[in-house]
Amino acid sequence: MLEKRGIAFRYRDYKKEPLSEAEIRSTVRRLGVTPEEVLRRRDRAFRQLGMTGEESEERLIELLAEHPTLLQRPIGVLGDRAVLGRPPEKLLELVDSAD
Repeated sequence: MLEKRGIAFRYRDYKKEPLSEAEIRSTVRRLGVTPEEVLRRRDRAFRQLGMTGEESEERLIELLAEHPTLLQRPIGVLGDRAVLGRPPEKLLELVDSAD
């Protein structure tokens, strides 16, 4: 979708290059949400770890860094702003609002 509009972007494979705890903190801040709000509760790791979703913010950030599949995606980041790309058109809204 971004390519079709000629918008340059960098794709980051979250499994090969997971976000660090600091990057997760920064991304959550840019999104304007809590770590709980970007948690994928239906992810296998959520069940395997016996998570409730009510863990402390600090613990959730640790778990999101250790188990990157727990983080909702895609996330678009542009400057000091970010959006969760669900639906994907949200990514276009981020780019369009920067113009």
